[in-house]
Amino acid sequence: MALNNTFDARLQQETAVGAGVQILLLALLGSAIGMGPAGWLTGLVFAFATWAVLSRALHRSRLSSFGPANRVTLGRATLVGGVTALVADSFESSPPVTLLVGLTAVALLLDGVDGKVARRTGTSSALGARFDMEVDAFLILVLSVYVSTQLGPWVLLIGGMRYAFVAAARVAPWLNAQLPPSFARKTVAALQGVCLLLAGADLLPHTANLGIVLLSLGSLVWSFGRDVLWLYGNSGTGAGTGAEETAAVEPLVRELELAAR
Repeated sequence: MALNNTFDARLQQETAVGAGVQILLLALLGSAIGMGPAGWLTGLVFAFATWAVLSRALHRSRLSSFGPANRVTLGRATLVGGVTALVADSFESSPPVTLLVGLTAVALLLDGVDGKVARRTGTSSALGARFDMEVDAFLILVLSVYVSTQLGPWVLLIGGMRYAFVAAARVAPWLNAQLPPSFARKTVAALQGVCLLLAGADLLPHTANLGIVLLSLGSLVWSFGRDVLWLYGNSGTGAGTGAEETAAVEPLVRELELAAR
């Protein structure tokens, strides 16, 4: 029991350090651009929410160590927190596009690094994969909010579609079935961040940005639609929603598979 408490304390220290680094980044951004109350408040809420949710998840996961891969993901989450603060601040003043694009680009480039680190160090876990996916999903949501101010509220469909799918799965249990691996699904998921970043940078004409984001949304609708049709077609075959599988697979792992888009 004492050993478990020691491990838990160390894990909580890791999350506390992450929250501290997030606040430090906010302070640096605030001093550099004079960030307003909306940016500060949003950034602080993000830091606290990340710390609280991750601390609770670590406590329930019973991991013996935080691991290098989760540290990379926590670093990405810190960058996403900075992007979130800048997007919130953009509603009060002109956004520092170069800074926003820079933080977003680094966060996107680091996507996948944590997975490679986890595999090479033998520290892969359902929690780590879920953490990575939630950071990705939230970054796409924030970018959708930012780009929607330029192209219209319909862009929010890109950031909200994954959350709508998860919500729908709570009403329609057959959506909880495991999807087969798909390179196309992974490609479409990666495309979202790149397209939204390109449109948000506003380097191209308005028409080009509109076309890029429409392409992004179209590919996402196709990907989700294909998966939903596959899940529906297999919902009555026992290929993933039967009682035996439900009893054998941990809830966190099932949610992880749903999020792996």
